[in-house]
Amino acid sequence: MSKSIMIQGTMSNAGKSFFAAALCRIFKQDGFSCAPFKSQNMALNSYITADGSEIGRAQAMQAEAAGILPIADMNPILLKPTTDIGSQVILNGNVIGNMTASDYFRSKTSLIPYIQDAYNRLSAKHDIIVIEGAGSPVELNLKSDDIANMGMAKIAKSPVLLIGDIDRGGIFPQLLGTLSLLENDEINMVKGLVVNKFRGDIELFRDGTEILESRGRKPVLGVIPFIRCDIEDEDSLSDKLNSNLIGLIDIVVIRLPRMSNFTDFDVFSQYKDVSVRYVSKYNDIGDPDFIIIPGTKSSIADMKWMRESGMEIAIKRAVNNGIPIFGICGGYQILGEKIYDMYNSEGGGEIDGMGLLPCDTEFLQDKTTIQTAGKFSKVEGFFSCLSEVEFEGYEIHMGQTFSRGMELTNIGGCQAGNVYGSYVHGIFDNSEVSRRIVKRLFQKKGLNMTEGESDRKTYKERQFDILADEVRKSLNMELLYKIVEEGLS
Repeated sequence: MSKSIMIQGTMSNAGKSFFAAALCRIFKQDGFSCAPFKSQNMALNSYITADGSEIGRAQAMQAEAAGILPIADMNPILLKPTTDIGSQVILNGNVIGNMTASDYFRSKTSLIPYIQDAYNRLSAKHDIIVIEGAGSPVELNLKSDDIANMGMAKIAKSPVLLIGDIDRGGIFPQLLGTLSLLENDEINMVKGLVVNKFRGDIELFRDGTEILESRGRKPVLGVIPFIRCDIEDEDSLSDKLNSNLIGLIDIVVIRLPRMSNFTDFDVFSQYKDVSVRYVSKYNDIGDPDFIIIPGTKSSIADMKWMRESGMEIAIKRAVNNGIPIFGICGGYQILGEKIYDMYNSEGGGEIDGMGLLPCDTEFLQDKTTIQTAGKFSKVEGFFSCLSEVEFEGYEIHMGQTFSRGMELTNIGGCQAGNVYGSYVHGIFDNSEVSRRIVKRLFQKKGLNMTEGESDRKTYKERQFDILADEVRKSLNMELLYKIVEEGLS
């Protein structure tokens, strides 16, 4: 069996996912076979593995950092919220149904054997497992029968590092308060503290480190600076969702209330002078060059929101002004004429779509989860430059869309004028696809495209190395490896 280290945070978005990814990369750089693991993830951003299993996007990203292929064992339980009080439950990569929060809470202990089996299979293949916790380990009303934080650490017999976010303030109550609320046996499992997202001169926090070590009686492994690198983030609190910077080329993504897989558009941010803004109010759309409607976990509910919020009118006005519109997955469904959910797959009911594409969607009981590849058909309108270009990606959807118009690709999708729709997540990641889109947007404004990195894989590899190098410089690596080696002995 492998060694392990678990990363737990003082709160959501404290930096657990990125820190875990950094450790995966560091261990890979140091010659170890490493794999990520998260027993229970709640996220609308997900990824489809080679065998069609669905897992959290963060674990897929961490697997990339470790240099291995993502598999279902890395995230045995994925919860995808469908309402404010319920989620679709995915076990070992497959949907087992929808549950209310209370029903799921009552059934959690029955899932422990699946978690244990997945962890054991992963552990048998690798030298080190980097385990990520969820939220905070001291949500006292949720601690009983915990399977995501200390409960998982006990299953894996893993030492724990506790990470806090100093950028959001209150690092002392974050770390010391969390330690004070743990049980004695749990405190003994915490082997070190990490201060994350520090801005400024780290030497000025030397007294802070001494206070944490004195009062917490735990070593501080490091104070990590605020690292500027472009790593995919699945968290709904991601900073990129709040950016209002406008570049020479302005791409707007409609921030649907139940938006999923917003990482589909990260590729555009790697181009110089191109901005990607996530907009939730119609009067913030401005005068963009390109509008994208992303995936959603509830197409009918989000179509209703589009109508009530004024977004539908704004999108139709943009179409009339010649601005290209692209819908991915749920966004594709929203652009169509009708959406039917007779099996209550995503809440039930039916609704008129925006009517910008000649297609209808019917929700089914079975979910499509598949990696896929294809090429664009003869594309008309603004993005005719994409004709015959190849792409690859993956599909995650309950609905089946019936198109009466021109196919966008040889594996489906639809186009009408300057409006395009596809089920393929990651369709923009192919360097030729993103480069041609960006070049066309520059040309429309009479500008020459700014040269920059277009190969997505090369770009991501470089970002992982930047992250790992900065974290390595900030950590007591000798102590880290000692903690990993000794475990809980």
